[in-house]
Amino acid sequence: MVAPSRDVPMPPLLMPFALLIVSAGAIYIACEYFVNGVEWAGRKFAFGQQATGTVLAAFGTALPESVVTLVAVFRGSPEQKQIGIGAALGGPLALSTLAYAVVGICLLLGRRTFSQTGANRDWFRGLAGDQAWFLAIFACKLALGVVAFAGKPWLSVAFLLAYAVYCWREVRAPTPGEEEGVLERLKLAPRLEVPTSALVLAQVLASLVVIFVASRLFVRQLDALGPHLGLRPQVLALLLAPLATELPETLNAVIWVRQGKTRLALANISGAMMIQATVPTAFGLFFTPWLLQPALLLAGGVTAATILTMYVAFSRGWVSRTFLALVPVFYVGFIVAVLMLRLE
Repeated sequence: MVAPSRDVPMPPLLMPFALLIVSAGAIYIACEYFVNGVEWAGRKFAFGQQATGTVLAAFGTALPESVVTLVAVFRGSPEQKQIGIGAALGGPLALSTLAYAVVGICLLLGRRTFSQTGANRDWFRGLAGDQAWFLAIFACKLALGVVAFAGKPWLSVAFLLAYAVYCWREVRAPTPGEEEGVLERLKLAPRLEVPTSALVLAQVLASLVVIFVASRLFVRQLDALGPHLGLRPQVLALLLAPLATELPETLNAVIWVRQGKTRLALANISGAMMIQATVPTAFGLFFTPWLLQPALLLAGGVTAATILTMYVAFSRGWVSRTFLALVPVFYVGFIVAVLMLRLE
Protein backbone atom coordinates (compact mmCIF):
# COMPACT_ATOMS: atom_id res chain seq x y z
CA MET A 1 0.00 0.00 0.00
CA VAL A 2 1.40 3.37 -1.04
CA ALA A 3 1.48 6.00 1.67
CA PRO A 4 -0.42 9.16 0.80
CA SER A 5 1.70 12.13 -0.21
CA ARG A 6 2.25 14.78 2.40
CA ASP A 7 2.46 17.49 -0.25
CA VAL A 8 -1.16 18.54 -0.24
CA PRO A 9 -1.73 21.10 -3.03
CA MET A 10 -2.89 24.49 -1.85
CA PRO A 11 -6.34 25.53 -3.11
CA PRO A 12 -5.88 27.89 -6.09
CA LEU A 13 -7.63 30.83 -4.39
CA LEU A 14 -6.01 30.48 -0.96
CA MET A 15 -2.66 32.07 -1.84
CA PRO A 16 -4.14 35.16 -3.59
CA PHE A 17 -6.48 35.75 -0.64
CA ALA A 18 -3.61 35.36 1.84
CA LEU A 19 -1.39 37.78 -0.10
CA LEU A 20 -4.34 40.17 -0.40
CA ILE A 21 -4.62 40.33 3.38
CA VAL A 22 -0.85 40.64 3.89
CA SER A 23 -0.51 43.44 1.35
CA ALA A 24 -3.49 45.33 2.79
CA GLY A 25 -1.92 45.12 6.25
CA ALA A 26 1.40 46.38 4.91
CA ILE A 27 -0.35 49.31 3.22
CA TYR A 28 -2.11 50.24 6.46
CA ILE A 29 1.10 50.21 8.51
CA ALA A 30 2.92 52.22 5.82
CA CYS A 31 0.05 54.73 5.79
CA GLU A 32 0.47 55.22 9.55
CA TYR A 33 4.06 56.30 8.89
CA PHE A 34 3.09 58.29 5.80
CA VAL A 35 0.39 60.44 7.39
CA ASN A 36 2.66 61.13 10.35
CA GLY A 37 5.54 62.09 8.06
CA VAL A 38 3.49 64.16 5.64
CA GLU A 39 2.02 66.22 8.48
CA TRP A 40 5.56 67.04 9.59
CA ALA A 41 6.46 67.83 5.97
CA GLY A 42 3.54 70.26 5.86
CA ARG A 43 4.84 71.91 9.04
CA LYS A 44 8.39 72.08 7.66
CA PHE A 45 7.29 73.65 4.35
CA ALA A 46 4.79 75.99 6.05
CA PHE A 47 1.74 74.41 4.38
CA GLY A 48 -1.65 74.84 6.01
CA GLN A 49 -3.51 71.71 7.07
CA GLN A 50 -5.78 71.86 4.02
CA ALA A 51 -2.87 72.13 1.55
CA THR A 52 -1.10 69.32 3.41
CA GLY A 53 -4.08 67.09 2.67
CA THR A 54 -5.00 68.25 -0.83
CA VAL A 55 -1.47 68.61 -2.21
CA LEU A 56 1.25 66.85 -0.21
CA ALA A 57 -0.66 63.78 0.99
CA ALA A 58 -2.70 63.41 -2.20
CA PHE A 59 0.32 63.76 -4.47
CA GLY A 60 2.32 61.24 -2.47
CA THR A 61 -0.34 58.51 -2.44
CA ALA A 62 -1.53 59.10 -6.02
CA LEU A 63 1.95 59.27 -7.58
CA PRO A 64 2.62 55.49 -7.58
CA GLU A 65 -0.70 54.64 -9.25
CA SER A 66 -0.20 57.45 -11.80
CA VAL A 67 3.18 55.94 -12.69
CA VAL A 68 1.54 52.54 -13.13
CA THR A 69 -1.08 54.10 -15.45
CA LEU A 70 1.71 55.74 -17.46
CA VAL A 71 3.52 52.42 -17.87
CA ALA A 72 0.28 50.67 -18.92
CA VAL A 73 -0.65 53.18 -21.63
CA PHE A 74 2.93 53.80 -22.81
CA ARG A 75 4.41 50.31 -23.03
CA GLY A 76 1.43 48.02 -22.64
CA SER A 77 -0.47 45.92 -25.15
CA PRO A 78 -3.79 47.20 -26.56
CA GLU A 79 -5.60 45.28 -23.81
CA GLN A 80 -3.35 46.79 -21.13
CA LYS A 81 -3.96 50.25 -22.57
CA GLN A 82 -7.70 49.69 -22.16
CA ILE A 83 -7.14 48.57 -18.58
CA GLY A 84 -5.10 51.74 -17.98
CA ILE A 85 -7.96 53.86 -19.31
CA GLY A 86 -10.39 51.89 -17.14
CA ALA A 87 -8.29 52.57 -14.07
CA ALA A 88 -8.22 56.30 -14.95
CA LEU A 89 -12.05 56.32 -14.82
CA GLY A 90 -12.40 53.84 -11.98
CA GLY A 91 -10.12 55.78 -9.61
CA PRO A 92 -12.33 58.89 -9.35
CA LEU A 93 -15.41 56.65 -9.06
CA ALA A 94 -13.96 54.78 -6.09
CA LEU A 95 -12.72 57.94 -4.39
CA SER A 96 -15.96 59.88 -4.84
CA THR A 97 -18.05 57.06 -3.38
CA LEU A 98 -16.15 54.59 -1.23
CA ALA A 99 -13.46 56.89 0.22
CA TYR A 100 -15.96 59.53 1.36
CA ALA A 101 -18.11 56.72 2.78
CA VAL A 102 -15.20 55.43 4.87
CA VAL A 103 -15.00 58.84 6.58
CA GLY A 104 -18.70 58.72 7.41
CA ILE A 105 -18.56 55.13 8.67
CA CYS A 106 -15.50 55.86 10.84
CA LEU A 107 -17.28 58.85 12.35
CA LEU A 108 -20.34 56.72 13.11
CA LEU A 109 -18.28 53.92 14.66
CA GLY A 110 -16.23 56.38 16.68
CA ARG A 111 -19.35 58.34 17.70
CA ARG A 112 -17.83 61.50 16.32
CA THR A 113 -19.59 64.26 14.43
CA PHE A 114 -18.83 67.46 12.54
CA SER A 115 -18.65 70.59 14.69
CA GLN A 116 -21.14 73.12 13.32
CA THR A 117 -18.78 76.08 13.67
CA GLY A 118 -18.32 79.03 11.34
CA ALA A 119 -14.78 77.84 10.54
CA ASN A 120 -16.03 74.40 9.54
CA ARG A 121 -18.78 75.88 7.37
CA ASP A 122 -16.23 78.09 5.61
CA TRP A 123 -13.99 75.08 5.14
CA PHE A 124 -16.84 73.03 3.66
CA ARG A 125 -17.55 75.84 1.20
CA GLY A 126 -13.89 75.65 0.17
CA LEU A 127 -14.32 71.93 -0.44
CA ALA A 128 -17.40 72.71 -2.53
CA GLY A 129 -15.12 74.82 -4.72
CA ASP A 130 -12.86 71.79 -5.15
CA GLN A 131 -15.85 69.70 -6.25
CA ALA A 132 -16.82 72.36 -8.82
CA TRP A 133 -13.23 72.51 -10.10
CA PHE A 134 -13.21 68.72 -10.42
CA LEU A 135 -16.57 68.65 -12.23
CA ALA A 136 -15.43 71.14 -14.86
CA ILE A 137 -12.26 69.17 -15.62
CA PHE A 138 -14.06 65.82 -15.47
CA ALA A 139 -16.71 67.00 -17.96
CA CYS A 140 -13.93 67.85 -20.43
CA LYS A 141 -12.36 64.44 -19.75
CA LEU A 142 -15.60 62.65 -20.66
CA ALA A 143 -16.36 64.84 -23.67
CA LEU A 144 -12.95 64.06 -25.16
CA GLY A 145 -13.74 60.37 -24.80
CA VAL A 146 -16.47 60.47 -27.45
CA VAL A 147 -14.71 62.49 -30.17
CA ALA A 148 -11.61 61.98 -32.31
CA PHE A 149 -9.51 64.67 -33.97
CA ALA A 150 -5.90 65.26 -34.97
CA GLY A 151 -4.71 67.53 -32.14
CA LYS A 152 -6.37 65.60 -29.33
CA PRO A 153 -3.15 64.19 -27.75
CA TRP A 154 -1.75 67.68 -27.16
CA LEU A 155 -4.67 68.57 -24.91
CA SER A 156 -2.90 66.42 -22.32
CA VAL A 157 -0.79 69.49 -21.53
CA ALA A 158 -3.94 71.40 -20.56
CA PHE A 159 -4.82 68.76 -17.95
CA LEU A 160 -1.35 68.93 -16.41
CA LEU A 161 -1.56 72.73 -16.33
CA ALA A 162 -4.99 72.52 -14.69
CA TYR A 163 -3.52 70.41 -11.89
CA ALA A 164 -0.61 72.83 -11.48
CA VAL A 165 -3.04 75.74 -11.13
CA TYR A 166 -5.07 73.78 -8.59
CA CYS A 167 -1.96 73.09 -6.48
CA TRP A 168 -0.92 76.76 -6.66
CA ARG A 169 -4.38 77.83 -5.51
CA GLU A 170 -4.43 75.32 -2.63
CA VAL A 171 -0.99 76.28 -1.34
CA ARG A 172 -1.86 79.99 -1.33
CA ALA A 173 -5.31 79.56 0.25
CA PRO A 174 -5.45 80.14 4.03
CA THR A 175 -6.86 77.35 6.21
CA PRO A 176 -10.08 78.54 7.92
CA GLY A 177 -9.82 78.37 11.71
CA GLU A 178 -7.31 76.44 13.77
CA GLU A 179 -5.84 73.14 12.70
CA GLU A 180 -7.43 69.96 14.00
CA GLY A 181 -5.78 67.54 16.39
CA VAL A 182 -2.27 67.35 17.78
CA LEU A 183 0.83 66.75 15.67
CA GLU A 184 2.36 63.54 16.99
CA ARG A 185 6.11 63.07 17.17
CA LEU A 186 7.81 61.62 14.11
CA LYS A 187 7.66 57.82 14.29
CA LEU A 188 11.27 57.45 13.11
CA ALA A 189 12.48 59.77 15.88
CA PRO A 190 9.99 59.63 18.77
CA ARG A 191 12.47 61.20 21.21
CA LEU A 192 12.85 64.39 19.19
CA GLU A 193 10.28 67.12 19.73
CA VAL A 194 11.21 68.67 16.37
CA PRO A 195 12.76 66.20 13.90
CA THR A 196 15.15 67.24 11.15
CA SER A 197 13.89 67.70 7.60
CA ALA A 198 16.06 64.78 6.48
CA LEU A 199 14.33 62.42 8.91
CA VAL A 200 10.90 63.65 7.83
CA LEU A 201 11.65 63.13 4.14
CA ALA A 202 13.21 59.73 4.83
CA GLN A 203 10.06 58.56 6.61
CA VAL A 204 7.76 59.89 3.88
CA LEU A 205 9.80 58.35 1.05
CA ALA A 206 10.25 54.99 2.79
CA SER A 207 6.54 54.71 3.54
CA LEU A 208 5.70 55.58 -0.08
CA VAL A 209 7.99 52.80 -1.32
CA VAL A 210 6.21 50.29 0.91
CA ILE A 211 2.79 51.62 -0.20
CA PHE A 212 3.81 51.32 -3.85
CA VAL A 213 5.17 47.76 -3.55
CA ALA A 214 2.27 46.53 -1.41
CA SER A 215 -0.29 48.17 -3.71
CA ARG A 216 1.23 46.41 -6.74
CA LEU A 217 1.04 43.11 -4.85
CA PHE A 218 -2.59 43.85 -3.96
CA VAL A 219 -3.45 44.60 -7.60
CA ARG A 220 -1.76 41.39 -8.80
CA GLN A 221 -3.87 39.33 -6.42
CA LEU A 222 -7.03 40.99 -7.72
CA ASP A 223 -5.87 40.21 -11.26
CA ALA A 224 -5.46 36.57 -10.22
CA LEU A 225 -8.90 36.46 -8.62
CA GLY A 226 -10.65 38.22 -11.52
CA PRO A 227 -10.94 35.20 -13.85
CA HIS A 228 -12.28 33.06 -11.00
CA LEU A 229 -14.97 35.70 -10.44
CA GLY A 230 -15.82 35.75 -14.15
CA LEU A 231 -14.82 39.40 -14.64
CA ARG A 232 -13.51 40.76 -17.95
CA PRO A 233 -10.22 42.77 -17.82
CA GLN A 234 -11.82 46.18 -18.40
CA VAL A 235 -14.61 45.53 -15.90
CA LEU A 236 -11.96 44.30 -13.46
CA ALA A 237 -10.14 47.61 -13.93
CA LEU A 238 -13.36 49.50 -13.19
CA LEU A 239 -14.73 47.46 -10.29
CA LEU A 240 -11.81 45.91 -8.40
CA ALA A 241 -8.55 47.62 -9.40
CA PRO A 242 -9.61 51.02 -7.94
CA LEU A 243 -10.23 49.32 -4.60
CA ALA A 244 -6.50 48.59 -4.54
CA THR A 245 -5.11 51.73 -6.14
CA GLU A 246 -7.21 54.01 -3.91
CA LEU A 247 -6.56 51.95 -0.77
CA PRO A 248 -3.80 54.29 0.53
CA GLU A 249 -6.08 57.36 0.35
CA THR A 250 -8.87 55.40 2.02
CA LEU A 251 -6.61 54.15 4.83
CA ASN A 252 -5.22 57.66 5.30
CA ALA A 253 -8.81 58.77 5.89
CA VAL A 254 -9.31 56.02 8.48
CA ILE A 255 -6.15 57.05 10.35
CA TRP A 256 -6.90 60.78 10.32
CA VAL A 257 -10.53 60.33 11.41
CA ARG A 258 -9.30 58.12 14.24
CA GLN A 259 -6.96 60.96 15.27
CA GLY A 260 -9.81 63.49 15.16
CA LYS A 261 -8.55 65.17 11.97
CA THR A 262 -11.65 64.78 9.80
CA ARG A 263 -11.00 67.86 7.70
CA LEU A 264 -7.55 66.56 6.82
CA ALA A 265 -9.07 63.22 5.77
CA LEU A 266 -11.61 64.93 3.49
CA ALA A 267 -8.93 67.22 2.06
CA ASN A 268 -6.77 64.21 1.16
CA ILE A 269 -9.67 62.60 -0.74
CA SER A 270 -10.49 65.85 -2.53
CA GLY A 271 -6.89 66.39 -3.59
CA ALA A 272 -6.47 62.79 -4.74
CA MET A 273 -9.56 63.16 -6.91
CA MET A 274 -8.03 66.19 -8.61
CA ILE A 275 -4.94 64.17 -9.46
CA GLN A 276 -7.09 61.34 -10.80
CA ALA A 277 -9.03 63.80 -12.97
CA THR A 278 -5.91 65.27 -14.55
CA VAL A 279 -2.63 63.30 -14.46
CA PRO A 280 -3.80 59.81 -15.60
CA THR A 281 -6.06 61.53 -18.14
CA ALA A 282 -3.09 63.40 -19.57
CA PHE A 283 -1.20 60.11 -19.96
CA GLY A 284 -4.20 58.45 -21.58
CA LEU A 285 -4.79 61.32 -23.99
CA PHE A 286 -1.18 61.38 -25.15
CA PHE A 287 -0.55 57.65 -25.51
CA THR A 288 -3.98 56.24 -26.48
CA PRO A 289 -6.91 57.33 -28.71
CA TRP A 290 -8.88 58.00 -25.47
CA LEU A 291 -12.18 56.69 -26.82
CA LEU A 292 -14.41 55.53 -23.97
CA GLN A 293 -16.52 52.39 -24.11
CA PRO A 294 -20.09 52.31 -22.65
CA ALA A 295 -18.97 50.97 -19.25
CA LEU A 296 -16.40 53.76 -18.95
CA LEU A 297 -18.94 56.42 -19.92
CA LEU A 298 -21.35 55.03 -17.33
CA ALA A 299 -18.58 55.16 -14.70
CA GLY A 300 -17.93 58.78 -15.65
CA GLY A 301 -21.62 59.65 -15.42
CA VAL A 302 -21.97 58.06 -11.98
CA THR A 303 -18.84 59.87 -10.78
CA ALA A 304 -20.17 63.21 -12.05
CA ALA A 305 -23.54 62.63 -10.35
CA THR A 306 -21.81 61.77 -7.08
CA ILE A 307 -19.59 64.84 -7.15
CA LEU A 308 -22.53 67.08 -8.04
CA THR A 309 -24.30 65.74 -4.95
CA MET A 310 -21.21 66.37 -2.84
CA TYR A 311 -20.94 69.91 -4.24
CA VAL A 312 -24.50 70.74 -3.20
CA ALA A 313 -23.99 69.17 0.22
CA PHE A 314 -20.69 70.96 0.93
CA SER A 315 -21.89 74.34 -0.35
CA ARG A 316 -25.10 74.23 1.74
CA GLY A 317 -23.62 72.65 4.83
CA TRP A 318 -25.63 69.43 4.59
CA VAL A 319 -22.60 67.22 5.22
CA SER A 320 -23.06 64.75 8.05
CA ARG A 321 -21.56 61.40 8.95
CA THR A 322 -24.76 59.61 7.89
CA PHE A 323 -24.81 61.40 4.55
CA LEU A 324 -21.21 60.38 3.81
CA ALA A 325 -21.86 56.78 4.87
CA LEU A 326 -24.72 56.55 2.33
CA VAL A 327 -22.70 57.79 -0.66
CA PRO A 328 -21.80 54.20 -1.79
CA VAL A 329 -25.35 53.81 -3.16
CA PHE A 330 -23.92 55.40 -6.32
CA TYR A 331 -21.19 52.75 -6.53
CA VAL A 332 -23.63 49.90 -5.88
CA GLY A 333 -25.93 51.26 -8.57
CA PHE A 334 -23.01 51.36 -11.00
CA ILE A 335 -22.04 47.74 -10.29
CA VAL A 336 -25.64 46.57 -10.74
CA ALA A 337 -25.94 48.46 -14.05
CA VAL A 338 -22.67 47.05 -15.41
CA LEU A 339 -23.52 43.46 -14.49
CA MET A 340 -27.15 43.62 -15.63
CA LEU A 341 -26.46 45.40 -18.91
CA ARG A 342 -23.27 43.37 -19.53
CA LEU A 343 -21.43 46.50 -20.56
CA GLU A 344 -17.95 46.24 -22.05
